[in-house]
Amino acid sequence: MNFENKIVWITGASSGIGRAVALEIAKEKAKLILSGRNREALVEVAETCIKSGSRAEVVPFDLGDEKSVADAAASVLSKYAEIDCLYHFGGISQRSFVAETPLFVDRKIFEVNYFGTIALTKAVLPLMIKNGGGHIAVTSSIVGKFGFPYRSSYSASKQALHGFFESLRAENTKNNIRVSIIIPGRIKTNISVNAINKEGKTHAKMDEGQDTGKPAEETAKIIVKKLKRFKKEILVGGREVIMVHIRRFLPSLFYYMSSRVKPL
Repeated sequence: MNFENKIVWITGASSGIGRAVALEIAKEKAKLILSGRNREALVEVAETCIKSGSRAEVVPFDLGDEKSVADAAASVLSKYAEIDCLYHFGGISQRSFVAETPLFVDRKIFEVNYFGTIALTKAVLPLMIKNGGGHIAVTSSIVGKFGFPYRSSYSASKQALHGFFESLRAENTKNNIRVSIIIPGRIKTNISVNAINKEGKTHAKMDEGQDTGKPAEETAKIIVKKLKRFKKEILVGGREVIMVHIRRFLPSLFYYMSSRVKPL
């Protein structure tokens, strides 16, 4: 796939992997719709995309707010007769143990990571089907493949995305809907800084593992290359991604390692 003149809607585009992917796709003269909560940051990304030769429009909204998602979808769909690609990078992580985490924190994580993401997908999908196809990508995590300490509901929300989007893919092969699930390991972004703790407040710390992770720009190049090939799963990161394979092929070793690994 060539992104030139493709209409690409990217959520989580104000920072991290979403921002880096938007800037990478912008090099191919796409028509970008950039979403996230931070309007000022989105405007900065849009300006950079425009300098690269792409068109870029900013549509801020909050994934954790159902009305905000619906209003953003209605605004975009009233303006565009087609959406070629919908790429989900918006989300929130967690830093708290199960026994210490009240249910409202679990609900907040699911509202953002799962319900907000599938709500936007359900809004855009009928248009893609009507127009003969489209490409949807969603960002999971290596902990979308297995449970991990300090990430219970984050892990659960990402695993829920796998189930939803794999089902969506199976239902819509005949409609030419392509689905990619992006599975990052430790990438150097502010995901740990913006994660929420047991009180539902910002973690406000850069985890050591995150700080030494793969740069977002390098990660984006890998992701975009594989999105262009419609890869069904895009596993990207450092040495930590081997845990996905250990979990699959050596489960006993995985159980031993996961109960002893440093969670931060």
